[in-house]
Amino acid sequence: MLIKHFYDPDSSTLSYVVACDETRRCAIIDPVLDFNYPSGTVNTDIADNLIAYVREMDLSVDFILETHVHADHLSSAPYIQQALGGKIAIGAMITSVQATFAQIFNEGPDFARDGSQFDEVFADGDHFSVGNLKGVAIHVPGHTPACMAYLVEDALFVGDTLFMPDAGTARCDFPGGDAHVLFQSIQRLLTLPGDTRIFVCHDYQPNDRSLAYETTVAQQQSENIHIGGTTLESDFVHMRETRDKQLDMPSLILPALQINMRAGLIPAAEEDGRVFLKIPLNGFGGDSLSKLPKEEPIGNPNLEQNPQ
Repeated sequence: MLIKHFYDPDSSTLSYVVACDETRRCAIIDPVLDFNYPSGTVNTDIADNLIAYVREMDLSVDFILETHVHADHLSSAPYIQQALGGKIAIGAMITSVQATFAQIFNEGPDFARDGSQFDEVFADGDHFSVGNLKGVAIHVPGHTPACMAYLVEDALFVGDTLFMPDAGTARCDFPGGDAHVLFQSIQRLLTLPGDTRIFVCHDYQPNDRSLAYETTVAQQQSENIHIGGTTLESDFVHMRETRDKQLDMPSLILPALQINMRAGLIPAAEEDGRVFLKIPLNGFGGDSLSKLPKEEPIGNPNLEQNPQ
């Protein structure tokens, strides 16, 4: 098994190419699309680097695996699929995430809420192959309802469920998140053999240390600052909920959710060919806007107004 990481410093995201050396088949995990929010522009530099590596290594893509609907970066899965092929896959609970955010973004009936934007959806325990490598999808909700970890031979790709031991665990305050559920998901992963390698989706480099992305189950059990040792569920939940209240929302959360719940596809263009994303005021609900002045609808000045 060959594992190559790609790092996006803007979102602190790690993507991976996991390849079978014997068959030259591979899977791509959590690929990133560059997005400049202030200008509304996208570019494909990071995805192009990943594509170039796959071609240089003469690999064929079986899967493009998303661990969850990311809130901090846009997915480049469709762009990579167009260049290299492969099935775009995610956890089966994507339907719950789509239903939730369809309401938040006031999506119309044209937005499918059945996961059909993805080529394959994995239920907990589903098996898959990458060449001669054997993989299994493990449902690990808590950060989001649809989070999946992918165990490929002895390598576990955990998405945002766990970070490096000195960075702890994922937040649980997004819609559908739950600190109790995350604790149980992590405990399940930590029952794997201690030498199971863990590859994280983000590294925020605490204390300005150098980039790190690989750890083990045993290291997480003993050293993780949020969950290691004999941490009780009640203590973890209190820490997580208290900490989450102090965190700002990811800067790309509103565009990222709209793109990623569509498997990385861009929303349909308007009549003039331009594409727009929505910014719901007060995001997921929050304070009422009822006291703020609103624009009044303007009648058509070319139509005679009914005096009554």
